[in-house]
Amino acid sequence: MTDTPGRLLALLSLLQTPREWPGGELADRLQVSPRTVRRDIERLRDLGYPVEATRGPIGGYRLVAGTAMPPLLLDDEEAVAIAVGLRTAAGHAVDGIEEASVRALAKLVQVLPSRLRHRVSALDTATVPMLPGDGPRIDPEELALLASAVAAREKVRFDYCARDGAATRRLVEPHRLVSVGRRWYLVAFDTDRDDWRLFRVDRIAAPQRTGLRSTPRELPAENAAAYVAAKLAGPARTHRAVATLHLPRAEAARRLGPAAGTVEEIDEDRCRLHSRADSLEWLAVRLVTLGCDFEVHEPPELADHLRTLAARAARAAGPAD
Repeated sequence: MTDTPGRLLALLSLLQTPREWPGGELADRLQVSPRTVRRDIERLRDLGYPVEATRGPIGGYRLVAGTAMPPLLLDDEEAVAIAVGLRTAAGHAVDGIEEASVRALAKLVQVLPSRLRHRVSALDTATVPMLPGDGPRIDPEELALLASAVAAREKVRFDYCARDGAATRRLVEPHRLVSVGRRWYLVAFDTDRDDWRLFRVDRIAAPQRTGLRSTPRELPAENAAAYVAAKLAGPARTHRAVATLHLPRAEAARRLGPAAGTVEEIDEDRCRLHSRADSLEWLAVRLVTLGCDFEVHEPPELADHLRTLAARAARAAGPAD
């Protein structure tokens, strides 16, 4: 390959694959000499790409984390996936992420080929996220701190406001973060209470990493998602819903996911859902986004909330042509 800019782009595309590339293999892929590969590696370094080299018979080159994020090369599917993900993130519960997502999406769409812009536009037109706009907001820095502590198995201290308003100081061993609707939950082992606990992240304040490592513990559930589902379906939830869904039971269970509650078969085309949640908004969103007809039997407040949502949606849609 004699075109230097094209060769550099091809080399960068290879290095962005998370593996180590022997110099000889890179030379074969690019159809150049090992010396040319070494020169091109230096050119990428001059452009700000942190390429690390290891010596020895199994040594090679790989792209590592640097002090700044250089441009990335994406294939068609990756570019579309990121664009769709950014559109979804624009309505997420993490405070401040909407503006950052819109800025990043604008930059991406500007450089997308027309064929990919058409695909992204078609997906955007055909899909409508049904997310309530008045849910709790989360500081992204605090969420990142908790995620880092989970990865490092490091104990964390934070202030926590319980459901009844009681304020406590906690020392926990974080296990996993789980996103449910527009809420984030931290699954952690509470060292003071010597038991597993579930914490709503929007009720956590002033989290601090302690530098103290924790040994892995066995979670009393198949996984973190199952643990959260069991806790959210427990007797402490404030709203209980019963609804008939016009879906086969197996399909309803698949769409609802592990936090569904109980789904009972009525006949081959309908089933009965018994579910709990701590907000009417979440119950309403859960039902509306199923993509099927349904009837709410209880509570009456949920039916009232659905009427309010329907009226709001009708006003937003405007008069029919």
